[in-house]
Amino acid sequence: MQRASAFDCSLRILTLRDHAEAELRRKLERRGYQEEEVEASVVRLKELGYLDDLRFARSYAASLLRNGKGYGVRLKMELSRRGVAPAIVDEVLGELALEYGESELLAQVMERRYGSFDAKSATDKEKRKVIGYLQRKGFSLSAIFRQLEAGARD
Repeated sequence: MQRASAFDCSLRILTLRDHAEAELRRKLERRGYQEEEVEASVVRLKELGYLDDLRFARSYAASLLRNGKGYGVRLKMELSRRGVAPAIVDEVLGELALEYGESELLAQVMERRYGSFDAKSATDKEKRKVIGYLQRKGFSLSAIFRQLEAGARD
């Protein structure tokens, strides 16, 4: 049985979800396709509009933001890990910062994850746990403290 071309394999991969160019290249190379074949496939996919790092970055980052999976530094790390160019990462994060405010997203994550958390009565250990979680999600320490103070005043 003859193996499918790199282009056909790429199409199957992209039907499942959008990918960054570097991500797709890695998958094709892991499957044993030669560099020339991978390059030709990527060029064709770009021409057809099926592969677009800017579109992927916007979609992926917006999804992470909406689902409370990350913000700021965390988004930057996730996009970079997927092979998106730093210039595109900065552009997308700049756009999304205008659309999604850190304090609003932080309040949503706090409500969803720690709905019954009371900063006034929480122990230092409990506060450190919450702060650590939120920092790992990419929120700034200043925004976290403002949120905890606002929660303590309510």
